[in-house]
Amino acid sequence: MNAPPRPVTEGSPKALSLGLWSAQGLLAAFLVGGGLWKLAAPVDQVAEAFAWAGELPGLLRLSAVFDLLGGLGVLLPSVTRVRPRLTVLAALGVVALMGSAIVFHLARGEGADTGVNGVLAALALFVAWGRHRGAPIAPRG
Repeated sequence: MNAPPRPVTEGSPKALSLGLWSAQGLLAAFLVGGGLWKLAAPVDQVAEAFAWAGELPGLLRLSAVFDLLGGLGVLLPSVTRVRPRLTVLAALGVVALMGSAIVFHLARGEGADTGVNGVLAALALFVAWGRHRGAPIAPRG
């Protein structure tokens, strides 16, 4: 039988906690920054960096919204300690988003464009595991 996750206490490994906060911060910065850029910049400007954006502007805007939601979701519930378990769900959502992006790029013959997606998926998996089992955050009392 699995033991229930334990809230972060003074006995929690500091290195793991630091690594999780770092991963959450990196994910949030990258996803929120990228999402805002995809929403604010003209499509033709984004298409200079991502060829598919000019061909599929609706997908560009949709992916921007998912980037924003994922970036905020992996950080804000933990920082505020308001429903911090949502961080785990947001991280799993980022894994699904990055997995979808990898499949999309591979289908278009853009395998070289999947490295960042793979790194973000790995960071999100680490956050999902860490905030579920390794160093979960207790909700605000």
